[in-house]
Amino acid sequence: MSGEADTQHGETRLIDSLEQISSGYDVLLCDLWGCFHNGVTPYPAAVRALQRFRAGGGAVVMITNAPRPSAPIRRHLAHMGAPDDAYDAIVSSGDATRDVLLSGTYGKRIHILGPKRDSAIWEGLPIEHAPLESADAILCTGLFDDETETPEDYAELIAAGVAADIPFLCANPDIVVDRAEQRLYCAGAIAAAYSDAGGRSLYFGKPHPPIYALAMAEATRLKPGLERARVLCLGDGPQTDVLGAARAGLDGLFVTGGLAAEAMGADPERPDPARLHAYLAEAQLTPAYAIGRLR
Repeated sequence: MSGEADTQHGETRLIDSLEQISSGYDVLLCDLWGCFHNGVTPYPAAVRALQRFRAGGGAVVMITNAPRPSAPIRRHLAHMGAPDDAYDAIVSSGDATRDVLLSGTYGKRIHILGPKRDSAIWEGLPIEHAPLESADAILCTGLFDDETETPEDYAELIAAGVAADIPFLCANPDIVVDRAEQRLYCAGAIAAAYSDAGGRSLYFGKPHPPIYALAMAEATRLKPGLERARVLCLGDGPQTDVLGAARAGLDGLFVTGGLAAEAMGADPERPDPARLHAYLAEAQLTPAYAIGRLR
């Protein structure tokens, strides 16, 4: 039995553990930041939950808006102490963005906006780093310094890019993330400002189709003959993970103890049901399930 039966009644089911519903699914598309780790260290309960799912025969594809290819993300997870038996594969917004850059759809002269740590997204690609005035497109992986800057620091660049009708390629649709106790702006915040100013912003990560096409291809490789009803998307981003699952026609598990924790009551581990349903109603979202933390 798949999780679809729970969505047909139009109300999100609040659960205490993944094991309550795991028998209904063959593959998990699991968010990283805010669901599996906090930007510094993995959540032990989340690690155990995914290990149990895999031990029971399931497959786990990490699906992340990180603006880097999957290989350096895997190395970063290992560096922070994440065991590799908690997942089978990684698909990133960086992977989806590299595909577009390789295709040349938006030209080869690219103006880069983002920190040096994201350089893997363009390494080895046939593109030319160009100043803004001669660029075919802007590639944004994030703020140059996300610990001190805000989107307002890019007002001049945004105005110039919009005036020249340069497409803005957003390699990370997240607006903000939480690194331990610090909330930081991401590329999605600049892309939103670019659109608000009248520019063309294009997105390749969650909740947009390119990353889900890659993730489902990977999931089907791991589980040949996979049915979409047997795939569950997990994540803490209402407008990325939850909305993305809905747009892709997949069941979703909303992890409320991440970005939305403050709206869920005093205990991030145990969201208040009334607050949860009010929050989802206002957001016009109805994931199949919700849980305080992945466990």
